[in-house]
Amino acid sequence: MPFPKSIFHLVQLALLFGGSASSVEAASLSNRADNSRTVAPANCIVVRPSGTSASEFTSLQAAVNSIGSSTKPACIFLNSGTYNERVEIKVKAPLTLYGATADTGSYKKNTVVIKNTTGSQDAGSSVASSTVNLRSNDFAAYNIDFVNGYTAGQAVALTANGNKTGFYGCSFKSYQDTLYVKAGWMYYSNCYIEGKAIPLLTRLGILADNSTIASKGPGYITASSRTEPTDTSRYIIDHSIRVIARVMYQYSTLTNVVRPEGYSPMAEGATLSKAKFVSVFQEFGNTGAGADTSQRKYFTPSDKALTKQDLCGADFKWYDTSY
Repeated sequence: MPFPKSIFHLVQLALLFGGSASSVEAASLSNRADNSRTVAPANCIVVRPSGTSASEFTSLQAAVNSIGSSTKPACIFLNSGTYNERVEIKVKAPLTLYGATADTGSYKKNTVVIKNTTGSQDAGSSVASSTVNLRSNDFAAYNIDFVNGYTAGQAVALTANGNKTGFYGCSFKSYQDTLYVKAGWMYYSNCYIEGKAIPLLTRLGILADNSTIASKGPGYITASSRTEPTDTSRYIIDHSIRVIARVMYQYSTLTNVVRPEGYSPMAEGATLSKAKFVSVFQEFGNTGAGADTSQRKYFTPSDKALTKQDLCGADFKWYDTSY
């Protein structure tokens, strides 16, 4: 059975491109009380931008490094402030990051920012420009703003390269390719993703619930980088940058800024109907002025919604269900 719209959406947001800056916000969380988080959860490593004690750290990278080769579950609490650093997270332990906030159920009152201002051209690659480069499985982050302040091209706020990772009440902001989902299954709940061009670049699968994608200029909202026909990933997407894209919009509000044609390939051969190279662009149960599919290009009709099991398999139990 498809998951109920009122409980879980594949994506509950609007596809936005082609006009002036705009965004859509999904419904607020109705089943989670607003609570502040101002002190570290028990047994967490503590990070503070200044005035640290002997047992605390002044940077997230130093706190991550302190975990070493341990495989014991760990958590890091970041006190309020802006942390100007580029961070690589590569640990064997399941890791949770908590940001101080006045409201754990929303990104709107986050008080922790991790920021750098490096573009891909200067860094040498999109991944190298990332404010945070995640290379670990079994990871979760709560109430943290990931920002790349570069304003003249590709600049990644977060590269996510790990399986079974979740982001809750987080925001991601940059100019282009804001959130780069490179590998693994990921869950985003009550998050905000903003960019002037392609805020969301995906290679593997994500599920977004009660989240917002904001486009700050004309162009494309998301882009797929799927290369193999055996890759079962699906995305919310409108712009394929590799030869095989797989797309499903379901239970989404598509506003009138969505062009009637809907989708655009960038890679040569991206829409070939040959057995090896088949791009799939589908929609189901959408509403709004942009939901009319009669003029869609490269469109494959769908008569049903995807289920969580279709996307992630029967063992999809690792995300935080309280969000």
